Amino acid sequence: MSEKDPRQVVSGPQKMTPSEAFVETMVANGVTDMFGIMGSAFMDAMDIFAPAGIRLIPVVHEQGAGHMADGYSRVSGRHGVVIGQNGPGISNCVTSIAAAYWAHSPVVIVTPETGTMTMGLGGFQECKQLPMFQEFTKYQGHVTNPARIAEFTGRCFDRAMSEMGPTQLNIPRDYFYGEITCEIPQPSRLDRGAGGEQSLNEAAEILATAKFPVIISGGGVVMADAIEECKALAEWLGAPVVNSYLHNDSFPASHPLWCGPLGYQGSKAAMKLMSQADVVIALGSRLGPFGTLPQHGMDYWPKNAKIIQIDADNKMLGLVKKISVGICGDAKAAAVALTQRLADRALECDATKAQRAGKIAAEKAAWERELDEWTHERDPFSLDMIEENANERPFSGGEYLHPRQVLRELEKAMPPDVMVSTDIGNINSVANSYLRFEKPRSFFAAMSFGNCGYAFPTIIGAKVAAPHRPAVSYAGDGAWGMSLMETMTCVRHNIPVTAVVFHNRQWGAEKKNQVDFYNRRFVAGELDNQSFAAIARAMGAEGITVDRLEDVGPALQRAIDLQMTQGKTCIIEIMCTRELGDPFRRDALSKPVRLLDKYKDYV
Repeated sequence: MSEKDPRQVVSGPQKMTPSEAFVETMVANGVTDMFGIMGSAFMDAMDIFAPAGIRLIPVVHEQGAGHMADGYSRVSGRHGVVIGQNGPGISNCVTSIAAAYWAHSPVVIVTPETGTMTMGLGGFQECKQLPMFQEFTKYQGHVTNPARIAEFTGRCFDRAMSEMGPTQLNIPRDYFYGEITCEIPQPSRLDRGAGGEQSLNEAAEILATAKFPVIISGGGVVMADAIEECKALAEWLGAPVVNSYLHNDSFPASHPLWCGPLGYQGSKAAMKLMSQADVVIALGSRLGPFGTLPQHGMDYWPKNAKIIQIDADNKMLGLVKKISVGICGDAKAAAVALTQRLADRALECDATKAQRAGKIAAEKAAWERELDEWTHERDPFSLDMIEENANERPFSGGEYLHPRQVLRELEKAMPPDVMVSTDIGNINSVANSYLRFEKPRSFFAAMSFGNCGYAFPTIIGAKVAAPHRPAVSYAGDGAWGMSLMETMTCVRHNIPVTAVVFHNRQWGAEKKNQVDFYNRRFVAGELDNQSFAAIARAMGAEGITVDRLEDVGPALQRAIDLQMTQGKTCIIEIMCTRELGDPFRRDALSKPVRLLDKYKDYV
């Protein structure tokens, strides 16, 4: 075997096979890990992954592979790569690529396709793979000739980074074979700027006269590694900083100007301060509609405030909210440019810095007290469930726990430098109030696509990218059922993570709608589960069942210790009451109307 460096890419035009050109182009783009399930469609290329220094991590289901690639890219800032067998192996990835699209993750999905000589004949595992992903990719590269495989591969990797989203590389399976002459393209990366001079100057003029500016620190701040620049701008203005929805890692929670997240189950402190803003700086945020909806009974968005929106994608500027100035630029560069423009100016908000700092501290303290006292939900249904559950005992023999108390205890026990992913569901959403981070690339959620089964495989991918960091996922028992099989991936391939499963025996988020709109007529919402801790042990992982509040923190600490010192995956099953937090949104349904006599009682 050759002793040459497997990561050294061949240079200049050379004869090679298309498989070699494909693999060499991935090496040129720094690919060291891929996720997927082996298949004959790309086996010729797969045969040389290892000598090229590329590890293919086999998963249990391809949807999990897509989520792992998503988590990998969000932690590392590099490409996540997923591959599978043509047809069903590829169609299984659609949901996870959609989630990556709304997370702006640079995931490249490689989709080997039916061979060109049988395409259209209805052969085995044949389907049209480009239409499947057209709504959820920034670019689709279809290899039209084996000689162009390196070209299209390189372009997919370039576009994933330049447009910050998934791309698809579609390769007919017979195009991996043969002999071609080509040159491996070098990666091309954009050097993003701060934005147009005119828009930056206009924004600076608005900020100079602002009395109560508020900064929304969005996902773009994380992607641009712009935390320090956001801090500098906030400190110069004395402005409270709120996290955009599900980007709780976009500003350090220990900073005195941090106020917590907006959006569903977010921080009341953040919302109350936002409502007082006369100028809002949306730094690296598309201001998505779900993240600015009324919450906690507050319609907090400041209707008369001037909005300065900064986003690297010009199509996002003013799309959701009316804005005063739109800056198409990099979050880091734009924050620096604005801070520089304000440095030598007298600011109207200077005179009230101390007063506003006191108000920020007071609102945060009030919210923390409320969270401490908010031990359980107080709506009539939840109170009924609490009473009912008090007379029951889980199979483990202890008691059912209040989700809010559980979330508070988990928060207190979180280790430094932790990475956390959350799934979709009622308890996971309530967790938004309790998850705080000190550094970026630490928090991962399914964002606007909102698919169940997201959190666990995503944190597996994150752990592969950052094995030195503790990795924890949250999921309800419904979502856990869609992803628990990837426990075998962790055990088989020595990827230790910790999964917290909230076992409340129901599809809670949707069931809440049946409470609010359908007079507690529950259809298909109940889940009669076995012990998830026992299932984990059967899969070769550790499993802990928690049914006492005082055991929540120690269980998490024990699981983290198993992960970090013994390399073991641990599933923590927490037995929770059936109480339910507020619904995702109250305007999405209407009270039922029945016109036929046979259904007249169903209102």
